[in-house]
Amino acid sequence: MAYAAGVDVGSTQTKAVIINEDAGIVGRALIDTGANVVLAAEQAYVEALKDGGMREEEVEYVIGTGYGRYKVTFGNTQVTEISCHGRGAVHMFPDTRTVVDMGGQDTKAISVSPSGEIQDFCMNDKCAAGTGRFLGAASDALDIPLPELGSTALKAEKAVRISTTCTVFAESEVLSWLGKGKKIEDILWGVHQSIASRSIGLMRRVGIDDQITFTGGVAKNIGMIKALEDNLGMKLNVGEESHYMGAIGAALFALDHILASRAPASTAGAVA
Repeated sequence: MAYAAGVDVGSTQTKAVIINEDAGIVGRALIDTGANVVLAAEQAYVEALKDGGMREEEVEYVIGTGYGRYKVTFGNTQVTEISCHGRGAVHMFPDTRTVVDMGGQDTKAISVSPSGEIQDFCMNDKCAAGTGRFLGAASDALDIPLPELGSTALKAEKAVRISTTCTVFAESEVLSWLGKGKKIEDILWGVHQSIASRSIGLMRRVGIDDQITFTGGVAKNIGMIKALEDNLGMKLNVGEESHYMGAIGAALFALDHILASRAPASTAGAVA
């Protein structure tokens, strides 16, 4: 049995996934990236090995992806996160044609073919208020743990309109609305609506299909799922593995290398 691995080093969290030659996930791990990107990649990989009860020498090929993909020093090569999220999304949800990848640093909209190849993509400006970092600013301003933002926002009665387009000013606008007596739930729902609106704008630029898969760390936020679905008027493909989609895609590309190396050499031109 052959094993392949993908390590997705993101701006806030690092994910590692190990798959077998049938593309089944046998081990995975997620840790905070922190300041030492090289160490984060190594630790996530070791944790994924432990999760699968495996030894490092059992894994034949490793691919790094994410913004810190070149820091996966033990990997064999690197693939962009855009390609990996597209590949992973189509693998997990075969009818996927549009992917929205929302992470801590940026949001990407990706158009994919039935085989998972990238047809088009676009991403937001890193200062735009359409990323997980904007949620982090709201979390800090309101002193609410990040994992609780979505559930708190869903208790809103009426969303507050968030006008800022820069994460730097997000905290001050949130505090301003709080000072005006607006409810925390309404402010948070406004934050989610603002991010959803900007993300859908990106999706329109690459084309919105009827099968959209939501990937990245923010895909764990039930408030963001609801905001996107309400504004799109359709359900999203999202599941337990959505946060790991980049690492899954990287592992699938690694498996391609393993299987290609086993293919018999071409006999073209051989003498009969």
